[in-house]
Parts: sequence; C-alpha cells; structure tokens
Amino acid sequence: MSTKRRQFSREFKVEAVRQVRTSGRPATAIAKELGISRDLLYRWMHQVNSASLTEAFPGNGRSSPDEEELRVLRRENARLREEREILKKAAAFFVRESR
Repeated sequence: MSTKRRQFSREFKVEAVRQVRTSGRPATAIAKELGISRDLLYRWMHQVNSASLTEAFPGNGRSSPDEEELRVLRRENARLREEREILKKAAAFFVRESR
C-alpha cells in the first residue's frame, strides 16, 4: 500500500515561512497548526534563506529564469530550423520549375 506524496503550493510555503519569521511563535507550533512536519518547515526556511524569495521553491512547473530562457530559445531555434528547411525546399522547387 503506497501513500500519495503531498504537494504544497509555492504560496503555502512562503506563507508558512513568513509566519515563522514574523509571529515570534516556535516553528514547531506553526508546523503542527499547518499539518506539516517541523523538519519540512525548517527545510523550506533554509531554501528561502539560501535563495531570494522570488527564486525559492521553483518546483510545480515554475522554472528558474535561466531555464525558462533556455526553453524559449530552444523552441525558437527549432522553429527557425524548420523555416530554413521549408525555404530550402521552396528554392529547390523554383529552380526546377524555371528550367
């Protein structure tokens, strides 16, 4: 019997870390209220401390700005290669037609 892994939104994680920072209450109490483990909350706090808040928690379909730029450039590169192949075929077609 397998258990399904719970997933938390970025907003939930950020709000949990914000509560720990601003409320003055122990992280253990906040984790218990939120229904998560204390260690998980500490891991989220470490992720926020090691990266800026905008770069923390890149999961759930959110990629880093560099990864996003790379994805966009690869897509554009594929489109340009396809256009180039179409133009090559069109040029070859018109060369045959002009003879």
